[in-house]
Amino acid sequence: MLNVLSPRVIYGTAWKGERTTHLVVNAFLQGFRAVDTACQPKHYREDLVGEALDTLQKKYDIKRDEIHIQTKFTPVGGQDLNKPIPYNVSDAVKDQIAASLRVSLRNLRTSYIDSYLLHSPLRTMKGTLEAWRALMAAQDAGTVRKIGVSNVYDTRVLAALGELRKVQVVQNRWYEGNMWDPDVWKYCKDHGIEYQSFWTLSGSTSLLTHPAVVTIAGRLDVTPAQVIYKLAQLHSIVPLTGTTNELHMQQDLAAERIAFMEDVDGEVRNITKFIWGR
Repeated sequence: MLNVLSPRVIYGTAWKGERTTHLVVNAFLQGFRAVDTACQPKHYREDLVGEALDTLQKKYDIKRDEIHIQTKFTPVGGQDLNKPIPYNVSDAVKDQIAASLRVSLRNLRTSYIDSYLLHSPLRTMKGTLEAWRALMAAQDAGTVRKIGVSNVYDTRVLAALGELRKVQVVQNRWYEGNMWDPDVWKYCKDHGIEYQSFWTLSGSTSLLTHPAVVTIAGRLDVTPAQVIYKLAQLHSIVPLTGTTNELHMQQDLAAERIAFMEDVDGEVRNITKFIWGR
């Protein structure tokens, strides 16, 4: 298995539609080097991500090995049957994944995927394990480098997959609606699994306005959003950001460079206690 460096923040492309190419190019020009998409026309334009990456390589000389590409296999339950589906729904799961991966490689104009995820567990554990074996085969072939799963909120699923091969990436909603996903986050931390978060800001208005977050932001002359991203990174979380605002792109990237000095230790503890109760 290749040792693949993990990004600290990822540009997310869900719901960008026809703006996808422009936004991905702009995000990379601001400094992003990791992008997340899916072979799911319902919510993503994976083909336009590929167009953007082609532009970045040809026009701006950002080489393929400088770009971290993450995409997903979306089971039929997550597809819009009125849009083109990248596989035959009557095929076996392993064949669906093989077909979807071929489409992703073509869409993204690349010979390999840095991180390939199941968009969600399948309806049964048997189906999920079959899908996982297909991802393992793609990894063994060198077509994908890391494998993982998104939208998984039961650690027993991760343990079952781990019996076959360690899960390398989890991408989940990390927000107040699920109490910031404490069980899966801890499982990932304890087992050395990369944990990625989405809905990090939009799903946590109470966190954005928490007095300790506001205090740190004011003291360090940064935004509350930057405080949350930095706190997430300190807790081994890789946030996704789908902002369309150029200034926010720059700020999201700059969050990694924020230093929490001793004079904000109390506030950091208060935020951590608010999130996880400890």
